[in-house]
Amino acid sequence: MGPTLSWKAPMAAIDVSLYLKFFVGLFAIINPLGLLPVFVSLTSHHTQAERMKTNTTANIAVMVILLVSMYMGQLILDGFGISLASFRIAGGSLITLIAWSMLQGKLGEVKHNKQEKGELAVRESIAVVPLALPLMAGPGAISSVIVYASHSHWQQLLGMSVVVMLFSFCSWLIFRAAPLLFKIMGNTGINVVTRIMGLIMMSLGIEIMVAGIKGVFPSLM
Repeated sequence: MGPTLSWKAPMAAIDVSLYLKFFVGLFAIINPLGLLPVFVSLTSHHTQAERMKTNTTANIAVMVILLVSMYMGQLILDGFGISLASFRIAGGSLITLIAWSMLQGKLGEVKHNKQEKGELAVRESIAVVPLALPLMAGPGAISSVIVYASHSHWQQLLGMSVVVMLFSFCSWLIFRAAPLLFKIMGNTGINVVTRIMGLIMMSLGIEIMVAGIKGVFPSLM
């Protein structure tokens, strides 16, 4: 009986639903499919080799940003004296705001401002800025990663790290097929996907906000 219990304990730590929810959340917030037209337009003057290099660099940068946020985010909150509940409310509000703009088809206006648009032409490399940050690993994605990691033990953090790497690889595959997918889906298809992701993203944002409100006002829930 003893060996059976010790064997089941590690297995109980593998929460597939948590990792699946985390992956879906990242996919909804970052929305690589919705960023296809942005990626195509930013790399329209690139050769195939240059486009591949930009794709690889951008997704590696996203992976690094999310992993650093996962492991260092709580330390940053503690340094500024910010409670997790307050950060959940702020992060959930931000995610909901971005999702609302996605539902209205205003993805580009939310993720970078007019001044940044004007600077794109003079940048030698767009892989890290603005593609990786803030277009992909923006405030919403960073907030979501910190919130998920804040109440996870080390085994779950390792699993979530694998999920981040898997997401970055999936995003790389999507951008690799960007020209073909953009031709197949067209602007209408991309807009439909963006709105669906916006709806999922808004649901996740509201859920994070509710959890934060419960932490700040436990007597109200």
